[in-house]
Amino acid sequence: MVDSHGHPRKVHAPILIAAAMVLLLLLGAAPAFAAHLTPTEQLGKALFFDTNLSSPVGQSCATCHGPAVGWTGPERSVNRAGAVYPGAVPTRFGNRKPPSAAYGGDSPILHFDAAAGWVGGMFWDGRATGQTLGDPLAEQAMGPFLNPLEMNVASAADLVAMVRASAYAGLFRTVWGPGIWNDVDAAYVAIGRSIAAFERSSEVSAFTSKYDAYLKGEADLTGRESQGMALFMGKAKCSQCHVPPNFTDFTYDNLGVPRNPLNPFYREPDWNPLGRSWVDTGLGGYLKAAGYSAAVYDAAWGKQKVPTLRNVALAPRPYFFAKAYTHNGYFKSLWQIVHFYNTRDVGFWPSPEVAANVNTSEMGDLHLTHAEELQIVAFMETLSDGYRSSPLPCH
Repeated sequence: MVDSHGHPRKVHAPILIAAAMVLLLLLGAAPAFAAHLTPTEQLGKALFFDTNLSSPVGQSCATCHGPAVGWTGPERSVNRAGAVYPGAVPTRFGNRKPPSAAYGGDSPILHFDAAAGWVGGMFWDGRATGQTLGDPLAEQAMGPFLNPLEMNVASAADLVAMVRASAYAGLFRTVWGPGIWNDVDAAYVAIGRSIAAFERSSEVSAFTSKYDAYLKGEADLTGRESQGMALFMGKAKCSQCHVPPNFTDFTYDNLGVPRNPLNPFYREPDWNPLGRSWVDTGLGGYLKAAGYSAAVYDAAWGKQKVPTLRNVALAPRPYFFAKAYTHNGYFKSLWQIVHFYNTRDVGFWPSPEVAANVNTSEMGDLHLTHAEELQIVAFMETLSDGYRSSPLPCH
């Protein structure tokens, strides 16, 4: 049921139990029912993993946001190259690497803060501002379905019809009310809010890393991990932007990242008429398109949203060696990007894609040794969810 603001009302327990049982029996393609999820979160999970919500069918949110790698791009071959994923139409590509779908639920509505600059919103460029729904995460979840470079559904009405024909349509109606199918716009928003609920759930934003166990007194960090944490919080300046507990402050920054020459968007003639001369202007480009003045968007030119570092090292098996980092996937290992942070201004790195607004106060010449770089990597490896702690010995 929904109230006048479009939020779900409480539903009586027997109805919820019945809906859960129906979903358990009928939801064949999506993961099994999880008892710890609320009905709205379970609905969001069904939507997230449904490969029928694209045109042609075959692509789901999880295609580009795989849980085994921390809810980001899961395909080794893609990550090793341009790191940008094909859409439902396999010859079409977006322009950026998939960010993590986890730990974004605290991102506020996009706004300018006098001390921190632009804060909040979703997507690398902040274009899911949250100003329409009051929730950037829900607005972001709605975007890929109708994007011709992603899931390529022709209209919100078509998407709603697909959901109405799904095995979990009964749960959708139970959560959002029997009249939900009569209002396409409301149903489209409900899809976004449901997915956002799942992304905020304990299944996606789990806080179950070794670092979390350490904070609870349930695990000890190794010497190298402890040294890395001290560097992360101090000399290396990582925590100035990657602030615990989410390990992001939801701001925007231009790190001086080089362009990724393997980005398939450069070879996207129908959607990128500029070809190889295209430049990713990030937040500044969005602000310009949104009608802000040159004084506003110039100061944000080339800035991308600070990503969470939670699950940054998560992989389905040891020595996976197939993740990509930053908005364009230029870096292929954690050590490589830490080394870039450390030596960008004193090493042999290609020129930044956007030379304006490059952060020179928090990175570029950090005077870290190779051993210290590896210690920072060791600490970031403790941020992977799914840690199983053993009882600590009594002292």
